[in-house]
Amino acid sequence: MSATTSTPTSPTSSARAMAWSRRAASAREFWREFRHYKAGMIGLGILVVIIILAILAPVLAPTRMLDLTQLLQSPRYAPPSWAHPFGTDDQGRELWVRMLWGSRVSLVVGFAATAMSMIIGTIIGIAAGHFTGWVGGLLMRIVDFFLVLPSLILAIVLSSVLERGVMTIVIAIGLTSWAGTARVVRSQTLSIESRDYVERARVLGGGHWHIIFKHLLPAVMPLVLANTTLTVGSAIIAESTLSFLGLGDPSKQSWGTILKNSMDLSAATSGYWWYVLIPGLAILLVVLAFTLVGRAVETIVNPTLRSR
Repeated sequence: MSATTSTPTSPTSSARAMAWSRRAASAREFWREFRHYKAGMIGLGILVVIIILAILAPVLAPTRMLDLTQLLQSPRYAPPSWAHPFGTDDQGRELWVRMLWGSRVSLVVGFAATAMSMIIGTIIGIAAGHFTGWVGGLLMRIVDFFLVLPSLILAIVLSSVLERGVMTIVIAIGLTSWAGTARVVRSQTLSIESRDYVERARVLGGGHWHIIFKHLLPAVMPLVLANTTLTVGSAIIAESTLSFLGLGDPSKQSWGTILKNSMDLSAATSGYWWYVLIPGLAILLVVLAFTLVGRAVETIVNPTLRSR
């Protein structure tokens, strides 16, 4: 008769399991509260549809539909109709095809630039709030410099100096839009630093890395998440602006590039209204969707906004 032996659970693995259980419970609670915000759910639905369409662009609109050698018989400047849902451009390309492919670049730039901005802003904001003395003062002077400096002008300069491309636009936007996040994160960090459990960890010998990664970073992440959803829309507008100014990659389709083409051809004054209106409405719709989601997330993670 064999005896069954049970392996004792180590305290580390038990604590880790409890932490993941709490995070899963927090995520479920967050989703339950988010579903009560109709505006946030509408924005989320719009974003899900647009992201799915962008992912399926190679299936819905193969690249041959942008090949000018296969569009010799396609009508130029055809208005929206059943045959041409969004109309055609000056080279006979279907505008809905360009919009699908352009959504991929606009969304990638928006998410990537926002991720870079959030990472830089979170690191500098926590460091400026946690470290005292000349380190914190120096970091705040850097933050103030970037806050005062017009971010769009700096992004234009970086896009002009660096090689043209999508990655250049991501770097230009990411390096110029982190200061606001850093200031907000610093304020939250200063508030958390004064709490009892942080003081207790410091008295028990917790070092800087322990306090930052175990206490400060998890506490500021909800605020960073809310700020991220609001920043993606601004990044998409910045990408469209840079592409509209001719600083994007001309070989890539983006909504800003489509607007730039329509401006070069004076589409608005020539009666080709769809060439200007459709990409403009697409940018407006995506930014509005991100704003609705961001406001809902901000209301949930910030208790002071729930009673308003």
